[in-house]
Amino acid sequence: MRKSLFKKWLIACNLSLCMVFTVQGQRLAPNSLPLKDVIAALEKKFRVSILYREQLVQNKKVTPDTAGCNNPDKALHNLLTPFGLTYKKVSPTQIIISEGPSHTEKYVKMPAEQQNLLRGTVHNEKNEPVPGVSIIVIGVDKGTVTDAQGNYALPLGDGNHKIYFSSVGYGSYMTSVKMQQGEAVRNVTLNSAITDLSGVVVAVGSRASQRTFTNTSLPVDNINGADLISTGQLTLDKALQYRAPSFNTVNMPVHDATSLSDPYEIRNMGPCRTLILINGKRKNPGSLVYIQTSPGRGETETDLSAIPLEAIKRVEILRDGASAQYGSDAIAGVMNIILKDRYEYTSFKTNTGITSKGDGFSIANSINSGVNIGTKGFANYTISFQKENRTNRPGKVDAEQDNIDLGDGTEAGLEKVKAYLAQFPDARNVNGTPAITAARFLVNAGIPVNNNASIYANAAYVYKNIQSYANYRTAYWKQDPYNLLHDTTADYLGYGPTFAGDLNDYNATLGFKQEKESWTTDISATIGSNKQLYSVDNTWNPALGAQSPTTFRPGGYGFHHAVGNIDITHTINEQLAIAFGTEFRHETFTIMAGDKASCVGVGPVSFSGIANINANTSNRFNMGGYLDVSYDLSKTMLLNATARQEYYNDFGGAFVWKVSGRKKLLGDKMTVRSSLSTGFRAPGLQQVNLQIVQQIFTPGMGVQSKGVVSNKSMQAQVLGVPALKPEQSLNFTAGIGLRPSRNFSITLDYYNINIKDRIILSADIAHTANKNTQLDTVLSANGIIGVSFFTNGISTNTQGLDLVASFKNIRVFNTGRVAFNLAGNYTMANKLSGVVANPKLIEEAGQEVFDYMQEALLLTSRPKFKAILGSDLTIGKVSVSINNTLFGPATFRSAGLDRNIKMVFRTKLLTDGHFSYQFIPWLGASFAINNMFNVLPEYVLKPLNSAGQQVLNDPVGLRRNVNAVTFNGRYHIATYDGSHFSQSGTTFLLTINCKL
Repeated sequence: MRKSLFKKWLIACNLSLCMVFTVQGQRLAPNSLPLKDVIAALEKKFRVSILYREQLVQNKKVTPDTAGCNNPDKALHNLLTPFGLTYKKVSPTQIIISEGPSHTEKYVKMPAEQQNLLRGTVHNEKNEPVPGVSIIVIGVDKGTVTDAQGNYALPLGDGNHKIYFSSVGYGSYMTSVKMQQGEAVRNVTLNSAITDLSGVVVAVGSRASQRTFTNTSLPVDNINGADLISTGQLTLDKALQYRAPSFNTVNMPVHDATSLSDPYEIRNMGPCRTLILINGKRKNPGSLVYIQTSPGRGETETDLSAIPLEAIKRVEILRDGASAQYGSDAIAGVMNIILKDRYEYTSFKTNTGITSKGDGFSIANSINSGVNIGTKGFANYTISFQKENRTNRPGKVDAEQDNIDLGDGTEAGLEKVKAYLAQFPDARNVNGTPAITAARFLVNAGIPVNNNASIYANAAYVYKNIQSYANYRTAYWKQDPYNLLHDTTADYLGYGPTFAGDLNDYNATLGFKQEKESWTTDISATIGSNKQLYSVDNTWNPALGAQSPTTFRPGGYGFHHAVGNIDITHTINEQLAIAFGTEFRHETFTIMAGDKASCVGVGPVSFSGIANINANTSNRFNMGGYLDVSYDLSKTMLLNATARQEYYNDFGGAFVWKVSGRKKLLGDKMTVRSSLSTGFRAPGLQQVNLQIVQQIFTPGMGVQSKGVVSNKSMQAQVLGVPALKPEQSLNFTAGIGLRPSRNFSITLDYYNINIKDRIILSADIAHTANKNTQLDTVLSANGIIGVSFFTNGISTNTQGLDLVASFKNIRVFNTGRVAFNLAGNYTMANKLSGVVANPKLIEEAGQEVFDYMQEALLLTSRPKFKAILGSDLTIGKVSVSINNTLFGPATFRSAGLDRNIKMVFRTKLLTDGHFSYQFIPWLGASFAINNMFNVLPEYVLKPLNSAGQQVLNDPVGLRRNVNAVTFNGRYHIATYDGSHFSQSGTTFLLTINCKL
């Protein structure tokens, strides 16, 4: 009774004193405890999960003493070492206990029957040998350990034996063998525990108490870095397209600077409403604002391609509004890119690819390596070089419409156009992905200061150059009167202006983290920059006549930020944890003027430069603070609440909050979760200060000069445009998760996002047809031909469902495993809420800042639904993956298209295959076929009403509208405004991987 009371008292106190242990083999004190009970008490005290095999702790007892400390590492070391056991932390809250090397080696020397010998090799799922695997004969004090090549030999007696294989970092495996006077061979494959991400702690669930993604109260995708590489895509944004169901991006056909970084979005919310983190720290946005007619128009993005795939350990995507936790830009969610840390091996990879059309040839080389510093420190680096040629998917140009739009419109002119197109049916247009050259460098490091504190740092840099083409200026469209662009000894065929962009993007973080008793302190500083400079070649500026150069430097943009963070977490007791912190951020946006020749007149044909009057540098700073509380009402019920206050020096403050909860049912096999939050997004410094004039092609109306003026400009003020203010959001999510077994799980989440005062780039505001309104008077008086500007013009409502299901570790034969994954996103609604906020002067003139074309680009141009069904088979040295991606319909209403018609891209299914083979432990190869059935985007024009049906019933009207959205046939696959997936078709990628 005395011993029992002491045991209960000790566990209730959660081992407030560190222990010195007296173990078996020595005299035990009367208050000795079972080792299993002491481990359970350690779990409660330090809020960790400790995993072990039952055989390791059976019949083992320890005696606690009163040498006090609160260090879990020291406690575990003192507890386990006398038994020949060791431990490894696989995550901040997960520890695995196993035999130490000295403990397992002793089994080899034990007396054993020599007549039978079980031999074999232990590999992991990548067919790499696993050294140090503990091999135990169940029920008998006998075992061994694998050598450096993963080989083992175990003497056994006659009869049936159960053999247990285990190693830290891998899932265990048990098999039965029958021995009878001879030698037997049994090869085993262990699966890495890290591939089962259900037990990995995610950083984006709560600031107060980190949880595994199955325990968090919020929906989180956890995508392994190896899964991203297996897509056969060359950059992170394109890989996520085929792994994350709510993530969408697409190559734009010809959009000048947009080619440097394609727009992406989560949950149809635009690129600037997803916050990008690297190891939990904010990455800098890009400097470019999308002003062309493409998805994401009027917004900025963060260059995801700056992070090499080979450097990524995993990607966490929080699919919920998180402004209260992280500040601005987190209305749609948060993407946290976790970098590789501890060094395992040096990996050198080279790959080459090409499309089925024979273009787009690519070659890339990368190396990932590093060094471990002590037992916890590390330095991991990645270097990557990539070269990719352009692709071209031109269409057949309509001669009659091209003569009307670009020729002289006469019968004689038509004959010239037909003769030209007979020789060049595609009008020599280049329509596809640009040529890309990129170099990426990344390092991630952590250096322990002591057992409780460490210094961490990471830095990434990418240089990227793109070469793309403007629309080809045919001989009947544009002339070269001064013979600047063609050889006078040959027939004049026109000229093709080129566009080149140079991008430099870097980010770096330095921080200090300390865990002391129940307090965790994290202090960090982050800097980041994105700079883009452009050049235009093979064109001329008509305003300069014969003196015009043919190469121009039209300027560019730059964005820089410096961020400071202090985050403190305190575990008050087993149920309650709090976190609080602050963030300071300083931002700078620079518009860089082009050379003088690029700014004279309307500038060079195809792309005008930035004039000195538009060049400027703007700055702002903001400071925010948050408080996060996480409370476990019981073992199954969790509540979390967060509040945040922000202050910006250019528009003032914002207060946001969030509450969420999770309930476990059916013995942890079912989870119900929900959250409600407010959010905000500050106007981008780029949106507030952008001012530029550029030539833009408008279908059916040719090429026109359009202006984008700053929201603070005189032009905006005379039009009555109010100053920008933050967007405000209200997010609601509710979901259910089922995990009936370790290998099967399914989650379904509903989301409802309301955004008020959403920032848009307005439609072009120009003179009315009769030029008799007050707006016309103001435009004329101020010398304005046509302008667009940023404004808080609309409010929107977005609703949808996310489904994620996984069925894994299905054994095939003795060493094979297969897994199935299903993920999908369905947009139930993405619509305007309320009326468009038109300035009074503009509305009275019958114009609007948000027209039907923009409505389609922002709200319906991404897939209505998207589903991903994949299967992965590993057997021996062979791995095979098949991935099917279903892209739902996307709707556009392009400029020039009849207002009574919409253009709908049909639902399409793309199938990707990935095959890999491990020749020897250090050399492997893989072959990926993406879009193996060469499925291409396909659209159809549909009527919105009876008037639209009449247009489509008329062959002339139908032809006119098809020409309007394809630039007279030049963009016949993906139109000028884009499509819902790439138009490149089938691509092949061969990869050779060496592990040293």
